[in-house]
Amino acid sequence: MLLLLGLCLGLSLCVGSQEEARSWGHSSEQAGLREPRQVRLLQRLKTKPLMTEFSVKSTIISRYAFTTVSCKMLNRASEDQEIEFQMQIPAAAFITNFTMLIGDKVYQGEITERGKKSDDTVKEKRNKTAEENGEKGTEIFRASAVIPSKDKAAFFLSYEELLQRRLGKYEHSVSVRPQQLAGRLSVDVNILESTGIASLEVLPLHNSRHRGSGRGEDDSGPPPSTVINQNETFAHILFKPSVVQQAKIAQNGILGDFIIRYDVNREQGIGDIQVLNGYFVHYFAPKDLPPLPKNVVFVLDSSASMVGTKLRQTKDALFTILHDLRPQDRFSIIGFSNRIKVWKDHLISVTPDSIRDGKVYIHHMSPTGGTDINEALQTAIRLLNKYVAHNDSGDRSVSLIIFLTDGKPTVGETHTLKILNNTREAARGQVCIFTIGIGNDVDFRLLEKLSLENCGLTRRVHEEEDAGSQLIGFYDEIRTPLLSDIRIDYPPSSVVQATKTLFPNYFNGSEIIIAGKLVDRKLDHLHVEVTASNSKKFIILKTDVPVGPQKAGKDVLGSPSPEGDGEGDPNHIERLWSYLTTKELLSSWLQSDDGLEKERLRQRAQALAVSYHFLTPFTSMKLRGPSPRTDGLEEAHGMSAAMGPEPVVQSVRGAGTQPGPSLEKPYQPRIKISKTSVDGDPHFVVDFPLSRLTVCFNIDGEPGDILRLVSDHMHSGVTVNGELVGAPAPPNGHKKQRTYFRTITILVNKPERSYLEVTPSRVILDGGDRLVLPCNQSVVVGSRGLEVSVSANANVTVTIQGSIAFVILIHLYKKPAPFQRHHLGFYIANSKGLSSDCHGLLGQFLNQDARLTEDAAGPGQNLTHPPLLQAGEGPEAVLTVKDHRVPVVWKQRKIYNGEEQVDCWFARNNAAKLIDGEYKDYLASHPFDTEMTLGRGMSREL
Repeated sequence: MLLLLGLCLGLSLCVGSQEEARSWGHSSEQAGLREPRQVRLLQRLKTKPLMTEFSVKSTIISRYAFTTVSCKMLNRASEDQEIEFQMQIPAAAFITNFTMLIGDKVYQGEITERGKKSDDTVKEKRNKTAEENGEKGTEIFRASAVIPSKDKAAFFLSYEELLQRRLGKYEHSVSVRPQQLAGRLSVDVNILESTGIASLEVLPLHNSRHRGSGRGEDDSGPPPSTVINQNETFAHILFKPSVVQQAKIAQNGILGDFIIRYDVNREQGIGDIQVLNGYFVHYFAPKDLPPLPKNVVFVLDSSASMVGTKLRQTKDALFTILHDLRPQDRFSIIGFSNRIKVWKDHLISVTPDSIRDGKVYIHHMSPTGGTDINEALQTAIRLLNKYVAHNDSGDRSVSLIIFLTDGKPTVGETHTLKILNNTREAARGQVCIFTIGIGNDVDFRLLEKLSLENCGLTRRVHEEEDAGSQLIGFYDEIRTPLLSDIRIDYPPSSVVQATKTLFPNYFNGSEIIIAGKLVDRKLDHLHVEVTASNSKKFIILKTDVPVGPQKAGKDVLGSPSPEGDGEGDPNHIERLWSYLTTKELLSSWLQSDDGLEKERLRQRAQALAVSYHFLTPFTSMKLRGPSPRTDGLEEAHGMSAAMGPEPVVQSVRGAGTQPGPSLEKPYQPRIKISKTSVDGDPHFVVDFPLSRLTVCFNIDGEPGDILRLVSDHMHSGVTVNGELVGAPAPPNGHKKQRTYFRTITILVNKPERSYLEVTPSRVILDGGDRLVLPCNQSVVVGSRGLEVSVSANANVTVTIQGSIAFVILIHLYKKPAPFQRHHLGFYIANSKGLSSDCHGLLGQFLNQDARLTEDAAGPGQNLTHPPLLQAGEGPEAVLTVKDHRVPVVWKQRKIYNGEEQVDCWFARNNAAKLIDGEYKDYLASHPFDTEMTLGRGMSREL
């Protein structure tokens, strides 16, 4: 699942402007005035919100986990602040509820249907940011709100998941990343298993792949302060570190994953069947069976992109796996790039000599060429089909392909649907394909569908992770097939709406789960029949299972309420059935290529998800609150999200200065934006916060001119250029033409070179791999310290190394007048990472201060706050900035999409006396030009 998105940032609250923060260390030329001193005092009083409590409560009843996360915050500042809550949740989980308390107001999440138009948007967004924003196998939930000064806020998030058995264990993982040391922190887990708990362990806190996370001093055993109490069927685990213990693990509050692994007692035979209030669940996990022979073909991408560590790790992993093959197994090896290189044209028996020869063949593989995925799969399937067709020993075996790639199809057949159809037709359900995708460039959607349609599984390995260990771990899950062609039947007169009952294979250490409804709740016995193949045997198991009333799991102390809507009995088996059914409908929808069938599956999945309050790609969440202003909100301003591979981004803003989650304005930026900006035709605004002055000026350029806005290439490595587009002037105007910014280009040279091009319709990110993002879809992507967040048809936020942030507003017109053009506005949100030598039309003012030295209206005039003006221009004055004296006049100007009016001192004549040099000195030769002739200390050409 998504994603998305290295991109997953911690809680970052920016209070006050960066210019104010920088001014603390500078002496002021206005020492006689009280304003700068007051500003500095106010800045010292500002502080980020305090997390008073972070707690997670989980109740696991028969492998089905209900989890509720509570986070309480206090705004200690003397002004309203925006607070963000974020939580990593398992990728397989469904969010069921989100509630937010702000002061004494409650805002409740509501799961509703998502319109069909948004389905494809969700699907695309999921694929583009798949797993890039969270840990492996997790998603990110984010919510934010404006909290009144000195007030409290609380966030409550609930989600559910069915734990999967892998390698003989169930794993429940809780992300403990509050982003700061919490006053009270706890993870409280209850486990209730009616058949008995066979084993239980709490792992050390799992190191995140992101920087800043850590482990405790002792890396063996449970984390410090963990208490475990258990009996035969019940376990209670409590992790409650003090602030000191938290600091010893990680001072930044990113402790890591709290992981519990356990298994249950199970009897041999038909499995464990549990019934509650008309619903049943059947767990089937046989053991102590002889393994089935494997026919396995290892298909390894050896294209040029696998050069270096990826290929070396993969080779090492395959050496280990080859030694693990059993004598009754058969195997072969295929390396593919633009050519298909087959080790042997038939499957080979496992012998010491064949293993040695296979290792030599793998060792000599060298990366070169493109990626022909279609022919590689076709060749592997032909090898397996040929062996099965000519094997007349009568032994049943399992045919597997383990397919590993780091890219997309670039050679031969490259059309996704044709590759899927060709593979499905060749495999005919007789070959299971297990896929592994490495890195961020892989077509994970293709690999996912290849595995779904061909009875396999898929895994994703991030670029910085050890591909070898991931491959070995994945192989361990499928190394021992015990049964094939499993079919589980129940009498149609007794059971309806059962989940999937046909399974191609059963691997040791896993589990088959079926759930359904009973026709008669008073049924005493349920007849169950299991048929399967095991090597030379055909197995049939039949039995009548007692299904008397059960109350297991209904009275677990301290458990969060499992029901989604607060109504009725918290039937964990009913919710398990709805969870499994929804997952299977989503999987079928993903596999289907038939339009009518996809729509039918979508409607069924949507209806079930709404009924059981599951957040899925076909449902959305809206936040409802007691404020009347919330009732009339449009969908775009409500709370909406989609579960899946992407990160779930929830953004709730306060309108103007009003705290709370309601919105009135068409746009409210995701992070705080300073006034320093350029927008419109183009109008420049520069904020000098220390002296509480705002200066504005116009630049009348020519269409096609490329202006240098920020130039800091030699220091922070950042350059921002803007290209102008022309339009006729409005009738009766004083201008001959208008100009707007149609393209903003951002170049980042550190730590690695990246290019970003933004237009009103798309964002192109090129950091070695070219990525095109449409501006009409919300998405977050990022890597190597660069994050790009697109808010659909509203803005693009670019964050660089966490210390530089730009916001680009997107101005679109439904029916533009002749003098209007779709265009962009550029706003500087955070300039902390820019150097003191930064230049450009905006950059030259970021580390400067200004003061008014003369006033044409008279010495008694208040220059910082002139009297209210009726219209037009106000009093004149002389502005001193960078030792230059600039005549200015008082004006009013609208910024932020025209929604906010700012008072400013206006410098006339294209800012000729304000900016260094002349207009021509700020013209770039091309959009990615980084040369800048002007800089600090240069003489001015007046």
